[in-house]
Amino acid sequence: MRFLSDNSATTCPAVMAAVAAANQATVSAYDGDEWSKRLDGAFSALFGTECRVWAVSTGTAANALGLACLTPPFGAIVCHQDAHIQVDEAGAPEFYAGGAKLLLCEGEGAKLSAASLAAGLSGLRGDVHQVRPSALSVSQATEYGRAYTPDELGQLCAEARARGLRVHMDGARFANVVAHLGCHPGDLTWRAGVDVLSFGAIKNGGMTAEAIVFFDPRLAAELPHRRKRAGQMPSKGRFQAAQLLAMITDDVWLHNARSANAGAQTIGAAAGPRLLHPVEANEVFLKLRPGEADRLRAAGFNFYDWGAAGSGEARFVVSWDQPARDVQSLSAALTALG
Repeated sequence: MRFLSDNSATTCPAVMAAVAAANQATVSAYDGDEWSKRLDGAFSALFGTECRVWAVSTGTAANALGLACLTPPFGAIVCHQDAHIQVDEAGAPEFYAGGAKLLLCEGEGAKLSAASLAAGLSGLRGDVHQVRPSALSVSQATEYGRAYTPDELGQLCAEARARGLRVHMDGARFANVVAHLGCHPGDLTWRAGVDVLSFGAIKNGGMTAEAIVFFDPRLAAELPHRRKRAGQMPSKGRFQAAQLLAMITDDVWLHNARSANAGAQTIGAAAGPRLLHPVEANEVFLKLRPGEADRLRAAGFNFYDWGAAGSGEARFVVSWDQPARDVQSLSAALTALG
């Protein structure tokens, strides 16, 4: 019973059908096809503002290339110390930005605030001998499954703006947060002050496509060249574009996210006092007593240990296609631990 990662989930039927439908022999290559040309309009309608959109093959590429357009080589990207771009992307943001530095801030639940951003930058002198903060990157949901509300984002982005920072959002689980909060996607992005979004699809039933969404088209001038240079401009780009269009058509992305979130809520309710963080997306973080992780694994549940070695912390991720019986079994097993 798999609760390791939503990256291991299947591709949803709508995406599979879209890839098959795009499998036509005589179409233009390199973004010249009808699917790629529809991305800007489709995402603009979804977010309620003019967008420029490009497909890439991984979330790491989406984050790194989007940030590279906001940050000079002598600049700095401010993020939480547990942010995915810090702990799980092997220096890709720094590499694609030509050497920019990550500046790390603290915050409960891997969430930043206006106050923690100010504190994290308080030691900088602002002279030529130090990097220049140029961009803020926030994760939605965070690495502990926490959601930024529109108000929280608005305050954080306002602080970033006051300090001359552009704002990037790592939206690997953006759909789960929109589903959880029930708000318009524009309220969690451009209306709050976000400039660039990495729109996650692969974790949510996609196959091989993520989107870089620019809410200020002027910032996107370099992206086509950076994307090509990074090897992220496939000749048959219609297959990536078709996947993204399928996800946002008929609210497939929200349907999938709601399914995953519902399973996580059920497990979180069964976890009781073991729950480490509020369940606000599709991840559940627990504090297990000695021996309990072994008991759960012996019963057939796969999940990751989390936190420091020996901490007893564990992460369970519910996928869009998680069988209801797995969720019920895990919930019963947690209850039975006493």
